[in-house]
Amino acid sequence: MLLLDYRAPWWLPGGNLQTIWPALYARRGFGEHPQYRRERWVTPDGDFLDVDWLVDSTSSGRTNVPLLVLFHGLEGSSRSHYAEAFADFAAEHGAAFVVPHFRGCGGELNRGPRAYHSGDYEEIAWILSRLRAQHQGPVLVVGVSLGGNALLRWAGEAGDEAGRLADAVASVCSPIDLAAGSQAIGRGFNRLVYTTMFLRSMKPKALAKLKQHPGLFDQARLMAARDLYEFDDIFTAPLHGFRSADDYYARASAKPHLHRIRIPALVLNALNDPFVPASSLPAQNEVGTFVTLWQPREGGHVGFPDGSLPGHVRTMPSEIGRWLLGRVGVGACAHLP
Repeated sequence: MLLLDYRAPWWLPGGNLQTIWPALYARRGFGEHPQYRRERWVTPDGDFLDVDWLVDSTSSGRTNVPLLVLFHGLEGSSRSHYAEAFADFAAEHGAAFVVPHFRGCGGELNRGPRAYHSGDYEEIAWILSRLRAQHQGPVLVVGVSLGGNALLRWAGEAGDEAGRLADAVASVCSPIDLAAGSQAIGRGFNRLVYTTMFLRSMKPKALAKLKQHPGLFDQARLMAARDLYEFDDIFTAPLHGFRSADDYYARASAKPHLHRIRIPALVLNALNDPFVPASSLPAQNEVGTFVTLWQPREGGHVGFPDGSLPGHVRTMPSEIGRWLLGRVGVGACAHLP
């Protein structure tokens, strides 16, 4: 099934079901459950982040095979359903696979007075520089949701220099217009379910960060925050050098920079994604010749379930992976039931 023509199984109608069911219940791969080897990298500012490498007999220790890099989404990790599905694809096709965790997402709070954010392109550049220095084969990069916006933001910022670090990039369900995404997730069912889920994880992390660095932000205001806009205005924006949430969304959004990208880039967004309004997505004539847009009617947010009950989530990673491998002249055969 080509992702451009993707249609969800009949038993999963609507963007919300196509988002929630895959994350909780769908099969993540066709092979063994992925096993990772963790490295801890010290950042230039003396902090750290954790990097998980797929342990796979066909690619372990080989630096001439394609390396598939995955930047996860908000509060994601190498154990997110999409990460394990991409790991399964990489193992099946003999590619190396790595998930660099954004700061504080590897299971242990980072040390510095900062966290991570949607426009963290300098962090992306440092991670890719380190990976490029130790890998001889093609470097292919996927960013999911928040990670995809940051990745595209890096590719736009790097321009002609991006090719030194990556051969091709792809974003999956990324809110490339952050203001529109914030408004969408802050309303109705989205606010009740998704906002509540994210804040349940993010607020305790922020409070732990405040304990590390007293006076970093206003605790009472943070505890009163009821949506991601308020959280970003109190925590994310000021900790990362932005004046406000509005300033953060304007400066960190990738959409205005897509025309600056100079390496092959795929931007996938389902038109029924509850987090990313279809009206906020660009048309092909707005993004330049290096960017390919895939905008199927269905799929939800990082869902794209397929098959019979309970379904699986390998269709999207397989199609994204095939596209990326194709940019460097490597074939990939689908393995879908």
